[in-house]
Order: sequence, then structure tokens, then C-alpha cells
Amino acid sequence: MKISLEEIQRVANQGPFYPDWNSLATYQVPQWFQEAKFGIFIHWGLYSIPAFGSEWYSRNMYIQGTAEFDHHINTYGPHKEFGYKDFIPLFTAEDFRADEWVRIFQEAGAQYIFPVAEHHDGFQLYSSQLSPFNSVEMGPKRDILQELSQETQKTPLHFCTSSHRAEHHFFFSHGKDFDSDVTGEVGREELYWPAMPEPEHHSLFTKPYPSKEFLDDWLLRTCELVRDYQPEILYFDWWIQHAAFKEHLKLFGAYYYNLGVSTGKPTSICYKHDAMAFGSGIIEMERGGFAEIQPFTWQTDTAIARNSWGYTEQLDYKSAKEIIHTLIDVVSKNGNLLLNIGPKGDGSIPKKDQEILREIGDWLQINGQAIYGSRAWRQFGEGPTQPASGPFSDGNCIEYTSQDYRFTVKGGVIYAFLMEPFSEQQVLIQALADERENPISHFHGIIEKVSLLGDERSLEWKQTPQGLSVLLPSISSDLPLVLEIALR
Repeated sequence: MKISLEEIQRVANQGPFYPDWNSLATYQVPQWFQEAKFGIFIHWGLYSIPAFGSEWYSRNMYIQGTAEFDHHINTYGPHKEFGYKDFIPLFTAEDFRADEWVRIFQEAGAQYIFPVAEHHDGFQLYSSQLSPFNSVEMGPKRDILQELSQETQKTPLHFCTSSHRAEHHFFFSHGKDFDSDVTGEVGREELYWPAMPEPEHHSLFTKPYPSKEFLDDWLLRTCELVRDYQPEILYFDWWIQHAAFKEHLKLFGAYYYNLGVSTGKPTSICYKHDAMAFGSGIIEMERGGFAEIQPFTWQTDTAIARNSWGYTEQLDYKSAKEIIHTLIDVVSKNGNLLLNIGPKGDGSIPKKDQEILREIGDWLQINGQAIYGSRAWRQFGEGPTQPASGPFSDGNCIEYTSQDYRFTVKGGVIYAFLMEPFSEQQVLIQALADERENPISHFHGIIEKVSLLGDERSLEWKQTPQGLSVLLPSISSDLPLVLEIALR
């Protein structure tokens, strides 16, 4: 049944949630999400076909003077003859296998997945009655989201998805600056609509405001998505923080949360930049984190490559070690890590991505008990190295030292992550100094046993006024090691 604004209003006002911040702020983060800690984000779409620049190819190819603009003309010809929508017939997904994707993500140790349902380019990877520009009616003629949902349901993984529709308001606007295929687009039923001028400053009140027609369309698309595919979490990219979205966003929040109540499957919204009232969803930090432990559950999303979320042939990959460092630091501060990968245009996952994911999964096989279901300790860690905080702060690889530790707890165990393995076999953790001999120590627990995850042997240890001293076995590893410190 085609969704309507009347249906949305009815569900949004049926309770127990209602379209106001006081009601939406009674939302609770699901227990499974607090325990999962690690998920996979998937950017895949038409932009994966040119595989050049980044997933913003759809916008940048229409900006004169950019590398994408020149690449497009040199590779595909003038924009008037071959525009972005002409990638649709090339997007056949011939090597896409949902079961293979899910297997790879499971082996990586992920607990949930977030395939992008619709990116800024407006092409939906699912069936929609609101636009013909979707993967069921065009391109691969397959319901990508449904296939991934069905395969995920066969596993313990949780199925989530994301909508980046809000930015579509201006994403193709530069195509009106010269003679391109965008200049002929007029109606709401077209892929490029509305192609409004792009704001110079993307602030809360910047103009031009999205029109009511666009906002209603945004609401209808987003509610159709969650109604028909029932993701456990919906992720919003930026731009919904704009003042124009507030009333529609409250309507959506009540609609989605009430759907979750009616189906018995709790639902959540990830948001950035204070787009929603605090407590009404999960706070998202793009490509960054916090300096200290947060009293709320949060998530950072970052990519396996520094320079793009979608697949390109010029990816600057991070190492598995760097990503594991990020995972540890985020979890020690009460957060989750959502790691993005970008499949190729044909639907296959690049070998390099698979290698990195496999290395992360091998590490989690040994050390996952210190990650999954853990909680932040009273301090996130110690040592001289502190990653920069805030969004877009993870541009450079953090070089940890042998004095850097991170902590988590679970039950009667403190886990100490040795961020940088070193040749010395003696480690000293100052946060666990003997409080009987060090009056400024805040640790009052009684240690019963210290061991290394992946090795059942008890280690030699001693509490001193300077800290917990542990003698490690000789282990050759470039990845973080984890001490399991059991308390009496």
C-alpha cells in the first residue's frame, strides 16, 4: 500500500510516543546495541560505477574545475550526453551476493550491519512506490535491501539501514550552471529534483530552506523505508539538523518508534549535530570521537579508507591495527564503532577490504570478550597518547606508545588493552596501584588472577605503590594485547 501523510500522522499520534521532544526523549537505547560494540556500514550505489574521487561523485561531476568534472568528460563524454542517471543501466550488480556479504561481516566480528538505503544521489536500493529510480525497477532489477535483510535474519546479526536523502535537496544543483542533463529536470518524479542552489554555509538556518513539498517527500520516503523493511536502527546523515526539518523529524521519530512498539522490535535513530533532542536517539560522531568517557551510549562511524566512503580506484586504506585501535578507544569511552566498507560497482567486496576485515575478525576471535558486552571502567585508560576529539578528527593515524592502555570491564573482570606491544616483558599499569601503599590510588579491588586473553596461563604479577606490575610471556604480535584481571 502506498504510504500517505495521513497514515504517518495516525501512527505518529497513536502512542506511546508522540511527535514532541518530551515524548521522544523517553526513548531507551536497546540493550543489544550497548553490547554489540561493532558494526559494518556499507556505501554502495551508482557512484561505485565510476569509482573515482569519492561517493560524492554525483555532485562533484557537475562542478566545473573539479577532478571529477574533467574525469567524467574524458571518460564518458559531455554531461548533456551522459549524465549521472546514465550510470543506472551500468549498475547491474552482477557479482552481488547478499549471503557472501553477510558471511564476510560475521567473520569480521561485526554484530550489526548498516547498508545505505538511499544516498544523496537519490537512487534507492529498495522497492519504492514513491519513485521509479530504485534498484527494483531499474539497474539490477533486484531488491538489494530486502536480500540483505533476509540473509541477516538467518544469523545473529542485527539489520539496520541509513537514509541520506536530506542532502538531495541541493546535491545536483551545480548541474544547472552549464548545459547538462540536469537543466532539463523539472518534476518531483525526476531523479535530480529539486536541485536547489547549494548553501554556502551549511548552518542551522541557512537558505534556501527546503520547501514543504521536498520535506513531505522526505518524510514519505523515510517512513516508507522503515515501514517496509523494519530496520532496528535508522541512521541519518547530516543536514536533517537544519531548522526546516524539525517538525517533520519529530513526526518521523514518533512514527518509527511506535512502529517498533507495535512489532515488538525496539527501534532507534542515529543522528548528528544535535539534529534531535538529547536522549531521543543515539548520538553519532562522524570520523571522530570523544576525549573522555561519556555517560551515554554513542557511536562513531568511520571508513576503512581515509579518502572515500564508496569504492574508488584511489583508496587510501587504513590498517587493521589502526581500526582495532579505534575500536578499543571508542569502546573504552562507552561507544560503538560503525566501520564502513565500499563494495565495487559489480557488487563484489574488494580483496583489500576483505583482508582488513579478516584481520580484525581474527583479533576479535581472541579478544572479543573484552569488547562485546563490556562497559566503560571509571577511567578509559592511561598513557601519553590521546586521539583528537570531535567530528572529522581521525584524519591521521594515531601512534600509540608502550605506556598507553585502555580499559573495559565486564562482571568481576577488568580488561587492560596494551595498545602498542613492545619487547619488554614487564608492564606497569598505574591505575591499578595498591591503595594500601599509595594513598592517592583510587583502586580498591582485590586482584585474584592476571592472564592474557588467548593464553590460559596465570601470569606473574604484583601490586606496588607505582601500579600493577605484570610479567608477560614472550609473544610476537603487532596488534594490541589484552590482560584479563580477575577480581576476588
